[in-house]
Amino acid sequence: MTNRTPTVVAADRLPPVSPAVAAAAVAALPSRLRRRLDATVERLAAVPVGRVDGGVSVDCGPEAVVVLRAGPTGVVTGPDQVRCGCLLAPRCLHRAAVLVACPVADPACHPDPAPAGPPAPQDAAGPPTGRARRTGRTGATGPTAAGTGRGPTKAQRAAAGALWRAAATVLASGVPAAGAVPQADLLRAAHSARLAGLPRAESAALRLVRGLRAHRSRQTGHRLADLVEVLHDLLYVAGRLAAGDPDPALVGVLRRAYQPDGTLEVYGICREPVISATGYAGVVTHLVAADGRRLSFGDVKPGGPGRARDCAHAVTEMGAVAVDHAVLARGGLRITGTTVSPDGRLGAGAGVRAAPLSGPDWSTGALAELFARPLAEVVTGQLATDDPADPGRAGAALLGADLVVVGAVGDQLLARELAPGTGADRAPVPDGPVIRLVPADPHPVLAHVANLRRLASRPGLWIRVVGRLDSARAGTLRPLMVGSVPGATVTLRLPEQWHGRADLGYDQIQGGHLPPRAQAGTTAPVPVVDVIAESPLWRVRRLVELAVSGGRRAVAEAARDDAASLAGPLRRAGLTTAAALASALVAESDRCGRDAFGRLTDPDPDRYAWAWLAATAHLAATERELIRSSWVAPALD
Repeated sequence: MTNRTPTVVAADRLPPVSPAVAAAAVAALPSRLRRRLDATVERLAAVPVGRVDGGVSVDCGPEAVVVLRAGPTGVVTGPDQVRCGCLLAPRCLHRAAVLVACPVADPACHPDPAPAGPPAPQDAAGPPTGRARRTGRTGATGPTAAGTGRGPTKAQRAAAGALWRAAATVLASGVPAAGAVPQADLLRAAHSARLAGLPRAESAALRLVRGLRAHRSRQTGHRLADLVEVLHDLLYVAGRLAAGDPDPALVGVLRRAYQPDGTLEVYGICREPVISATGYAGVVTHLVAADGRRLSFGDVKPGGPGRARDCAHAVTEMGAVAVDHAVLARGGLRITGTTVSPDGRLGAGAGVRAAPLSGPDWSTGALAELFARPLAEVVTGQLATDDPADPGRAGAALLGADLVVVGAVGDQLLARELAPGTGADRAPVPDGPVIRLVPADPHPVLAHVANLRRLASRPGLWIRVVGRLDSARAGTLRPLMVGSVPGATVTLRLPEQWHGRADLGYDQIQGGHLPPRAQAGTTAPVPVVDVIAESPLWRVRRLVELAVSGGRRAVAEAARDDAASLAGPLRRAGLTTAAALASALVAESDRCGRDAFGRLTDPDPDRYAWAWLAATAHLAATERELIRSSWVAPALD
C-alpha cells in the first residue's frame, strides 16, 4: 500500500502539465462530464495533496485517487504519468479536473516534436523569465525561425487559424464563460502551433490560459490589463499569420540555441527573484560583460515562492565551478569555453571553466555605462519598438539612474532624477518628471515592498537605482537594486560586504543603512500627474477591458446606457481615431445576423474580434506615446 502524506492546498503543490496532455484529457470527456468540469476544478482548490513514491496524489473521493508522476524535468509530459483509481479512468472527471488544476508547463521544459532543425542544447537556467522573455519575442533568427520572406506554410496558417478561432470565442464569451473547456481548446491549438513551428503564437496562447485561470480564481496581483495585453498579442499574431503575413517576427524563435563565445569577463549587476505563473521559481543574476553586453545566469526550477526566497544564496553549477549567486552579483567571473544564447543567457555545459574576479566600482568600467545616459533618452529608445502593435517588447532591458527621494504615495516611492555630475553639488534635473518606483514583485516572501517603504521614509536621500521600465504606466520604474551614489553624503550607508549595493528582493535595508533624518533634510511637496489616468483614453481602456471581463453582450448593454458619453470626450480631446474605433467596437458588439427566414443567428465572432483588436492596438500605441512624453517633460494641468 502506498503511503500518502497530506500537505497544503493542492494548487501550489501540483506539477506543471504539458498543454497537450491537459487538452487531450478534456477532449476525452463525454459532454455530460464536461458540463461538471468547472465545478469539480473549483472543489479541488480545497483538497490537500499527498506525496507518493515519485509523485503526488489528490484524493477526489472514494476509490478516486489521482496520482501524478512527473518526468525528469518536473513536468507531466505523457498521459501514462497521470492515473486515477476509479472505474471510468482514463476518461474520468477526476483525472481531467486534476490536470486542469495543474499549472501549464512552459514549452521550453518539455520535449515535443519540432518541425525543423536538430535539438539545441538546453541550459540549466530553466524556463524563460522576465517580461520580455516570457513571450519568446526575440526576432526570428536561426534555422528554426520560419518566415524568411516566403510567408507561413499551409500548416502554420491552419494552426494560426485555429488559435484565432479559439481566442475569438473567448473574447466573445468573456472570462466568466471561459472555463476549462474553452481553455482546453486554447491548449490544443497551442500544441498545434508548437508542432507547426509558431513559438510566439504558442507562448501567447499559454499565457492567455494562465491569465484566464488567474482572473477566474481572483489571484492576488493579477490585473485585467495584463489579460487584455496577452489576448491582444495572441489575436494580433494569429490573425496576421492566418492571413499569410510573411513577417518573420510573427513566428518567433523556436529554440534557444547556445553558441560558443570564447572567453568572457563578466561582472554582477544584481540578483532578481523569479516567481513564475508556470510553477517555476528561483533566481537570475544579471551581468554585464567587459565589452558592454548584458548577460544573465539563472537557477530557475519547478517550485513556488519559497524556492525564490531560498535562492538568495543559491549555488549553481557552471561547468566544473559552483557559482554562488550572492557572490556573483557583487563580483565577477572570467569564463572560458563560454556558450551564450541569443537573449544573453550564459550556458553551463561541461566544457565551461570559470575563475572569480573582483567586482569593479560603479563609477568605472562597463557598470558605469548603466548610468551614462539620461533616463529620458534611455526610455525613448526602449519604447521605440519596430512593431507598434506589440507593446510587450518595451521595457525589458535594465536601466540605471541616480535619483533623489521626494516622498511616497501608497506603495509607490516618488523620486526625481539627478542631473549629471559628480560629488554632492548635483541637483534634480530642471523640470524633470516625478518618477514612481513600484515593487518589482510584491509577493510577501520577498523584500521589495519593505525596502521601498524604508527608502521612502527618508525624503532627500540620494540613491543609485537599477531596474526596468514599467511600459504600462507613466513615469514608472520597477527597481531591482539600489546603491550608494558615488561622492554623495546624503546616501545609503551599506555594509562593506555589500559592495555599495542592495538587491531589493533579497537584502533587508535597515534603519542604520540610512542617513539621519536631520542630515537628509526635507523636500517640498511635488505634484504627481498621471497623464494616462487624466486622459479621456480611460474610456476606451474601460471598454476593451469590459469586453474581456464580460464578453460581447456586456459591451452592447453598457453602450446602450453610455453611448453618448463615449465618443464625445474623445473627439473634443482630438482623439478622433480612438473615438471612431471605439464606436465601431460598440456597433459590432450589438450586431445580430439573420438567416434566410429572418431568424436571429449567432453573431460573427471574427468581425467582433477584428474590431476589438483595432481599438486595443490603437489604445496601446497612444498610451505608449503618452508614457514616452511623461519622461520628457512634466504634464501640463
